[in-house]
Amino acid sequence: MNQKLEKELIQIIENDEWMIHVLKIVRDLNLKDCWIGAGFVRNKIWDVKHHKSRTKLNDIDVIYFDKSNTSKERDEVLENKLKENFPKLNWSVKNQARMHIKNGQNPYKDCEEAISFWPETATSIAVRINSRNKIEYIAPYGLDDLFQLKVKPSPKCDLKIYKSRIEKKGWKEIWNKLEIEFKK
Repeated sequence: MNQKLEKELIQIIENDEWMIHVLKIVRDLNLKDCWIGAGFVRNKIWDVKHHKSRTKLNDIDVIYFDKSNTSKERDEVLENKLKENFPKLNWSVKNQARMHIKNGQNPYKDCEEAISFWPETATSIAVRINSRNKIEYIAPYGLDDLFQLKVKPSPKCDLKIYKSRIEKKGWKEIWNKLEIEFKK
């Protein structure tokens, strides 16, 4: 892992009061192997690299891994709890212990393996704040692509899904320095 980028990631998050607040909200759910991933991290880094203020998030992707209760209803209960207490935020809660079914894959062993199937390497990153108020992260493909503004498919992603997301997201219009890779 690139220690310089690791330090930069942690520093960017530590200097963002709003992100710390959101991370503490999620930590207080006391879920196993729990993180916030995708746009929460990706957009922040891209905003910093483009000297932009915070870009609006579609949602806050809360992921956790708990084999003891993989019902979709549990995720909905957690989402509703977050929405009741923090209604200004659009929450999305998904237990990664069941997401392999939706994705037609073998069971994942933890959140880090689960996010290795996310479409882009720069999106396959999640963070949390631990009980000692220290930032932790998981990034199965490292931090280089994220910080170098490179958008490319993760090795485990279906290329049709990747291409569809690139077309729908319009990231290049928001962050013009991005280098988007299209594989044939």
